Amino acid sequence: MRRTVRHPRRAAAAAALAALAVLVAPAAPAAAHNSLAAATPAADTRLAEPPSEITVRFLQKLDPGLTTVVLSDATRRVVPTGAPVVAGTRATVAVAETLPDGTYTVAYRVVSTDGHPVQGSYRFTVAGPAATAPAPASAPHTAPPTAAPTSGAAGAAGRAGPGGGPGPLTVAAAVALAGVALAAVALGGARVLRRRRAR
Repeated sequence: MRRTVRHPRRAAAAAALAALAVLVAPAAPAAAHNSLAAATPAADTRLAEPPSEITVRFLQKLDPGLTTVVLSDATRRVVPTGAPVVAGTRATVAVAETLPDGTYTVAYRVVSTDGHPVQGSYRFTVAGPAATAPAPASAPHTAPPTAAPTSGAAGAAGRAGPGGGPGPLTVAAAVALAGVALAAVALGGARVLRRRRAR
């Protein structure tokens, strides 16, 4: 009957290798998955001016044929952009129109080296400086109302004629006074004649 001889060193080495394989095996697929490392504009940023392009950068190189970047506005309308331009770990799309103020969403989908798709999204906001309020329109200039001429002024106007000469009222008054004077003289003359006859 043979007796099996065991080698403790070999058994320990085998056990160590098995334990190492158990520890490393779960980490390998996870490390192969791609993920977003940075973006321009960055997530949750507030821009004073709209961007002309969107760039996303990942941890691993991208496959141009399996890279998608989509921009949409707050109403979920897809904003027209160019096709993704891939350079290594970066993908850039040109924005085809000027973005008005509002919140926008960047959605991406890439495939990692192990064939596992990775997708996600983030938001940024365009908020330009507040428009300067227009200056209030100046009210049209109106001349102050002219005061009505007083009775004294009216009398002076009536007395003054064109060119500063005597007015019609002045002439009429003079004529009336002359008539009264003539009447008085006539009456006086008549009284004198009566007295002389009476003597």
